[in-house]
Amino acid sequence: MENFKLIKAPTVTLIEHTPEPEKLINKAASICYLSDENKNLIPLLLKNGHLSPLEHASFTFLIEGMSRNASHQLVRHRVASFTQQSFRYTKVEEVFLPESLSQDEEVSALLEKAFALYKKKISEGVKKEDARYILPSAAASSIYVTMNARELRHFFALRTAPEAQKEIRDIALKMLELVKPIAPSIFAMEEGIKEK
Repeated sequence: MENFKLIKAPTVTLIEHTPEPEKLINKAASICYLSDENKNLIPLLLKNGHLSPLEHASFTFLIEGMSRNASHQLVRHRVASFTQQSFRYTKVEEVFLPESLSQDEEVSALLEKAFALYKKKISEGVKKEDARYILPSAAASSIYVTMNARELRHFFALRTAPEAQKEIRDIALKMLELVKPIAPSIFAMEEGIKEK
């Protein structure tokens, strides 16, 4: 693996979040119910499917080393903001593979050949934006993701489910693990539990 580095697993970091997200959500919900803003209305909101107050709290993550395959699943969640590493301007050198392929010699040989050709074309003066067409979807990328609490719940319901692809499922589980302690009333959900 001279021309690329194999990543064992993507990393997830919670970069920023709304300070006291549950307090803000309760404050927003209190206007709907003309209630005391210090009362915890989140269980009522979740029970009734009244989720718009959850949109006032947001969470920003940095996900590093995810495959383009997984990033394409992530960006399907359109009620979010994304800033992804550009393969147009940066040189790609890392790959993520599922465990079932990570030790496969044929796969390693194919990746080695693709990355060698990618680097050769760049050295010959081909623009990175054109050379990137040679890269496989296993090419690893980094991405910033900001979602509000409502979209995160939806994301977790879909992407922590047992039938979700393992890479995106592992990322979603790490994200859920990071936000649960910050907003336990909002994210008191078990992995793979579908919302109403």
